[in-house]
Amino acid sequence: MIHNVDNLKDNVVQLIPLKEKHIDLLWPIAQQIDVHKYGSNDISTLKKLTNYIHTAIEDKNSIPFAVFDMRTSAYVGSTRFGNIDDKNKVLHIGWTWISPKTQGTGLNHKMKYLMLTYAFENLNFNKVEFRIDERNIKSRKAVEKLGASLEGILRQNVITKNNIKRNSCCYGILKEEWAIIKQQFFNT
Repeated sequence: MIHNVDNLKDNVVQLIPLKEKHIDLLWPIAQQIDVHKYGSNDISTLKKLTNYIHTAIEDKNSIPFAVFDMRTSAYVGSTRFGNIDDKNKVLHIGWTWISPKTQGTGLNHKMKYLMLTYAFENLNFNKVEFRIDERNIKSRKAVEKLGASLEGILRQNVITKNNIKRNSCCYGILKEEWAIIKQQFFNT
């Protein structure tokens, strides 16, 4: 298992391994987020956020992070590696929620670059996947801006908190695509 990830950071964002101490730091942001609109998670109360963070920390197939905006010196959300399959060298990036103030500022793009770089270049994984509610056009466009390819749609595979049977768009990036994607989508 690969659960000892240090901070991932650049001049815009720092991903810090999620700890219980982050509950109070993330609560002001969680109150601004409607994360359960498209997913099955709910962080709308302090108790629900606490449960969400405890579950993320305890999940042995997950590496969760608190997202710290280096430009404002403030915590702005959470993200994680999940569904980690060491045998097949595949993992998901997701469970991402960030402050509405940071959306559209490039922070998410930088954050995903750090995560993709770590997954392919440090962990030596073969594939990174993203699963997004078919209705969530904003998130789908954000993942497409990372160079991920739409691979298919899982029909009614998640029941949201609002009791909607959602369809999930499956996006992926393969390790052999990473060098080209890095140049085209991240200018490196």
